[in-house]
Amino acid sequence: MEYDAIILGGGAAGLMCAARAGGRDRRVLVLERAEAVGKKILISGGGRCNFTNLGAGPANYLSANPHFAKSALARYTPRDFLDLVENHGIAWHEKTLGQLFCDGSAKQIVAMLLAECADGGVEVRCDADVGEVGHADGRFRVGGDSAPSLVIATGGPSIPKMGATGYAYDLARRFGLKVVEPRPALVPLTLGGEDVLFRDLSGVSAEVVAHAGKAAFREAALFTHRGLSGPAILQASSYWRPGEEVAVNFLPDRAPGWLLDAKQAVPGGSVRALLREALPARLADTLADRLGHEGELARLSDKALRDAEAKLARWTFRPNGSEGFAKAEVTVGGIATDGLSSKTMEAKAVPGLYAIGEAVDVTGWLGGYNFQWAWASGVAAGDAI
Repeated sequence: MEYDAIILGGGAAGLMCAARAGGRDRRVLVLERAEAVGKKILISGGGRCNFTNLGAGPANYLSANPHFAKSALARYTPRDFLDLVENHGIAWHEKTLGQLFCDGSAKQIVAMLLAECADGGVEVRCDADVGEVGHADGRFRVGGDSAPSLVIATGGPSIPKMGATGYAYDLARRFGLKVVEPRPALVPLTLGGEDVLFRDLSGVSAEVVAHAGKAAFREAALFTHRGLSGPAILQASSYWRPGEEVAVNFLPDRAPGWLLDAKQAVPGGSVRALLREALPARLADTLADRLGHEGELARLSDKALRDAEAKLARWTFRPNGSEGFAKAEVTVGGIATDGLSSKTMEAKAVPGLYAIGEAVDVTGWLGGYNFQWAWASGVAAGDAI
């Protein structure tokens, strides 16, 4: 069969691209290797799909070229996607930090995308064996089908139990595109060595500011039986590199000098007691044990208290790794943006070849940003093919 475009991958970006192109009377084929489309959409947001973030902008994305995402994000905004959601009668609500979720189920977002595809006459094939991809005479051939445009929308290798692979990178390299080394992102970090005792706090969480590199995120951190997780740590993990430290401010609302003030106000108090007032008891006790400043505040020197403040404001961990692609929500790295048009997502050296979504070296923060990139990059390509 001959089509105007063949899209490899029936995830968020692929379906959005297909719907957009189909709406422009393009004849589109979507090939999905899994038995159903939109599997990552269905598990996102606890099954309610954190489908965008009202604050999404270029600053919320990692890429070797931080400017690349500007064009697509500016031309298809969170409000644009929200209009689509509302046009389909899907009820939604806003959680913290601009995160938007379905009131009902993530299934509604998949149904909406499929309805848009159906309106545009898009053909969707699941359980599709892509096999070899050929390219000759200005047409791409996938199995017995061909088209002048081919869209790589197969995502990255995160969550392999859902069928995720590095196929997009292999295909991109075949066409001469470079790939920025992929690594797990939005992933729990593991602890060893002197930090291993913090694993005994499994299940304990607290609001902190987590730092990795130049990035800092204020959200909850969660101790696990393997190390560190929770939104603050997942965010920081995208910026963390093996061998580097992650720093945590356990008391972000305390101004410098708070322990000295407490020494004046309650000289008979203790560091342990003060930490127990501000943090979960098990965490407070662990931190107090590590600080080693026992006894009444009045008996502790000002220097000791300042040192304790500094330590609590920047408690350093040196993770010995992460939980890898198996637990990573997304992938940092991917098809290099310097080989793509930021306006259309088309490969500069291979006319008709496009790459969108997570397959590209553009990675969003936790909280709906990666879906917004999927929608925006899908629209950019869908409007071009």
